[in-house]
Amino acid sequence: LGRAQRPPRSARGIRGSSGGSLRPPRAGMAAEDEAELSLLECRVCFEPYGPDGQRRPRNLPCGHVLCGGCVGALGRRLECPFCRRPCGPAETSDCRPLLQLLELLGPAGRLAQALGGSGSRGAAAPATAGLGLRLCLGGWGSLVNPTGVAACRGTGRLAVTHDGKKRIHVFGPSGFCLQRFGERGDAGNDVKYPLDVTVTSDGHVVVSDGGDRSVKAFDFEGRGVLAVREGFRLPWGLDATPKSEVILTDSEAGALYRLTADFERGELKKCQMIRAQLVSPRAVAVCQTSGAVAVIEHLKAQGLNKGSTRVKIFNAEMDLIGQIDSFGLNLVFSSQMYATAVAFDKEGRVIVTDVCSQAVICLGKPEEFPMFNPLISHGLSYPVGLTYMANDSLIVLDSGDHSIKIYSST
Repeated sequence: LGRAQRPPRSARGIRGSSGGSLRPPRAGMAAEDEAELSLLECRVCFEPYGPDGQRRPRNLPCGHVLCGGCVGALGRRLECPFCRRPCGPAETSDCRPLLQLLELLGPAGRLAQALGGSGSRGAAAPATAGLGLRLCLGGWGSLVNPTGVAACRGTGRLAVTHDGKKRIHVFGPSGFCLQRFGERGDAGNDVKYPLDVTVTSDGHVVVSDGGDRSVKAFDFEGRGVLAVREGFRLPWGLDATPKSEVILTDSEAGALYRLTADFERGELKKCQMIRAQLVSPRAVAVCQTSGAVAVIEHLKAQGLNKGSTRVKIFNAEMDLIGQIDSFGLNLVFSSQMYATAVAFDKEGRVIVTDVCSQAVICLGKPEEFPMFNPLISHGLSYPVGLTYMANDSLIVLDSGDHSIKIYSST
């Protein structure tokens, strides 16, 4: 793999020739497991390799491999910390065999690194029943850049928003497309740029439209029944409560709203701001049993950082009861996360989609934070939507291949 022969185990953990201290062995880990994990970590800083930035493995001309961060720390006149051979930054290159190995291992392999190196800093969530892919719907040509998915618990139908000519597609439980509606256009009930969708318990499809900053409701036949324009700046994520109220995020206003309406009559009863001073809130989910609300905030990037996300959990009275962000999770599990969608399972655990690891991850209940338990770690490209059906099937919207993926327990 472009690296020097591994030194005897008794000598491992010494930082170059600077003396340093021996790294303690990982508790409870077999020698074979430690050998596999050490292959995937920088032998200078002992941090796990990754596909991007500071963690990307780099070859030196002498054949030793360091992470990008350690290469940068050596300065403009590089000297290999192991064999002392000098070289210049232009002489380094990506270690492609290691990058290919990381890609083959996928999120599950990176999680093993994170848990193996975390020591006493945190514990993994208890294992859950395995999930297997049962059905895949859509695909390019059927769905175009899908943005939101929701399930009708009463009928098992799925509503999906995307960029096609008819913005809303409704799929039956068997996977057939039953309806297409929500015309692209400039009329009052037309959908200009759908961002998310939910289905109320009384059977109405509610869509957030970033094009004209509104929230629009339809029945399952495609008839527009209500358009709400209450001075929203950028309505984004939404989810329905068991009482057919709609919880809505306004990303630009940094606020959370509760919409109460008689959808049968097309009457808005109340639009109330229930939380302010959020940071670019987008995805939102309502726990169907406790009434808790989960919100994903998108934190602004600083310097060269790409930004990060934070998951906040509020109880039914909108008091903050738990939160975890990418930085805090990284302190515990050495695992970067960029959450794009959120849901609650039937036990009240918080489930998120993560585009960094292309996975669906269980973060546990708010009182258990932080936990990190991948539910789905293979077969996803760019997951952006997440919901549960009444039969506990997990629905993932994958905009990378324009599909809806339905998983059930195996």
